[in-house]
Amino acid sequence: MRIAMIGTGYVGLVSGACFSEFGVDVVCVDKDADKIAMLDKGRMPIFEPGLEDLVRKNVEAGRLKFTTELGDAVRGADAVFIAVGTPSRRGDGHADLSYVYAAAAEIAEAVDGYTVVVTKSTVPVGTGREVERIIAETRADADVDVVSNPEFLREGSAIEDFMRPDRVVIGTRSGRAQEVMKALYRPLYLIETPIVFTSRQTSELIKYAANTFLATKITFINEIADLCEVVDADVQDVAKGIGLDGRIGGKFLHAGPGYGGSCFPKDTLALVRTAAEVGRPLRIVETVVDINAKRKPQMAEKVIEACDGNVDGKTVAILGVTFKPNTDDMRDSPSLDIVDKLKRAGAEIRAYDPEGMDEARDMMNGVTWCADAYDAMTGADAVVIITEWNEFRALDLEKAKSVLKAPVMIDLRNVYNPDDMAAAGFRYSCIGRSTVPPGPAE
Repeated sequence: MRIAMIGTGYVGLVSGACFSEFGVDVVCVDKDADKIAMLDKGRMPIFEPGLEDLVRKNVEAGRLKFTTELGDAVRGADAVFIAVGTPSRRGDGHADLSYVYAAAAEIAEAVDGYTVVVTKSTVPVGTGREVERIIAETRADADVDVVSNPEFLREGSAIEDFMRPDRVVIGTRSGRAQEVMKALYRPLYLIETPIVFTSRQTSELIKYAANTFLATKITFINEIADLCEVVDADVQDVAKGIGLDGRIGGKFLHAGPGYGGSCFPKDTLALVRTAAEVGRPLRIVETVVDINAKRKPQMAEKVIEACDGNVDGKTVAILGVTFKPNTDDMRDSPSLDIVDKLKRAGAEIRAYDPEGMDEARDMMNGVTWCADAYDAMTGADAVVIITEWNEFRALDLEKAKSVLKAPVMIDLRNVYNPDDMAAAGFRYSCIGRSTVPPGPAE
């Protein structure tokens, strides 16, 4: 089989590489000639563990190619995937579908013979219908079926998520399109992955509903963490206690500085706008969006409080700026709001991230970027862990103390044990846990 993948961003590049690993001939298309030239040289435009090796292997095998010529890639393809960006539209929060619709029109002009056009991008309910209309309007004789096939890839573990997913969702009522999609996903049928065939609108909504529910879990445990701090409870024990309930589950119950990244912020906002437009407002999701937006600057206040209520003229070391580990993605990262507020409060910022500093340089002005964690901490009045990279989980605390001006740590990911930090001589602040050493048994 042969497919074209329109867009070599995170979703398009990972999906294209993984399909080629399944034995499918894949041509990835992007208008950015520099990005295509980079990929042709074996260099990745994003950081994702294992992706570079996977791409190189399948390029060498002749199953994976890159081009700027959409027409050449589309002609003769069994399926064409639209995997372009759908960022939040400025002003109203709706998903910006201009790239999707432009791709649909170009695809319509190039298809020859029966072709399945698949929306892989995250799109609001009804987008598939509009893509179908654009194709018919552009090319009345185009023999196509438009299918929804949302992605459920987690940055940092995307290849495993594609190869061994919890489920695959395919939105189409066309028997011909179902057969093409079954053939593409045949390796997953062999390992008995659940394949959910449903309507196009339902498939589109499943993606938003899944991301919004996970964002709600994160926001819920963050609110519980705030309560824990007031009543002297431990949010990690609370999360474990409720997570062991099979109806709830333990995933996404980790208190922290709020969610960020390429999906949750824009998808929750887009779902809120879609629901409002059809007169069915989602009050829970509206609250989630509001709480998360306010939480990030609140974390800066937590840092200021730990620095005796004032950071003016002080140096703060920041460990981790990406929204999560194992990615270089800075989109809507909590660090953006936290660092901005600390700088406006007069702090000097020294920062280090294993993969995100190149991206962050264009988004954070006035930050001193450092060679490693200890370089960032040198001469700092406090150190803040924002992203829980593995290398920050086992810091040499004695070395950290020796380079810090003061042994103050604000751990926004609850990486360390409060008792261990007290024993090491640190003033330690974390999320939703008591930092007072335990006394006699009550």
